[in-house]
Amino acid sequence: MSTIAAFFDIDGTLYREGLITEIFKKLIKSEIIEQTRWYNEVREKYIQWDKRIGNYDDYLLKMAEIYIDAIKGLHKTQIEFIAGKVIQQKGDRVYTYTRNKIKWHIQQGHKVITVSGSPHELVSAMSIKHGFHDFIGSEYLTDHNDLYTGEVIPMWDSINKKKAIHRLVEKYNIDLAKSFAYGDTAGDFSMLKSVAYPVAINPTKELVTKLKEDDETSSKAKIIVERKDMIYELSPNDIVL
Repeated sequence: MSTIAAFFDIDGTLYREGLITEIFKKLIKSEIIEQTRWYNEVREKYIQWDKRIGNYDDYLLKMAEIYIDAIKGLHKTQIEFIAGKVIQQKGDRVYTYTRNKIKWHIQQGHKVITVSGSPHELVSAMSIKHGFHDFIGSEYLTDHNDLYTGEVIPMWDSINKKKAIHRLVEKYNIDLAKSFAYGDTAGDFSMLKSVAYPVAINPTKELVTKLKEDDETSSKAKIIVERKDMIYELSPNDIVL
């Protein structure tokens, strides 16, 4: 018997920002990342995004770049500990719509899985907290002593998310023609395109553009906008770019 699945991105889809931001702050506080790196390399990209004149992905990718460099040589347990603290303190800062959808899918007996670009350690802790059956995150590789090597298998782009979905389909015998996916950026497009019921949550302009340009996905996709205590449901064709 085939399985119905619901695939969820985390950053900007479940969690209301990027988890990489939270662990970045913790690493500065722990003096693993020098505070000057925020001011010299990240702050300007954050300001540009905050003023809506810059790209959010540029801000996140710069932090990811520094994160890779900062954890090189650290033991895996150090990051697992910090990741656990991040989720303990911030793990409830999620969108109401997405949180309720996770609960609904679990009640329906669906396989609920997160495929996220955040570091594996954060995704693991978030997955446990919100009851996901399985998870895939960006894998920061370690050597035989469990020390980070500086190498990474990313999961923030559309190509790698598509590969992840194919692996999960084989693992759980998932019927994509009956399955769901939830995402917010262009990196989630392949995941949304793969399923029968794609949902874009507070999507970026780039993702909406891709949805509108793909006739098949556009006809079946929903767009959810959550602001304050209101939730709005639209279709890609309702949005004028």
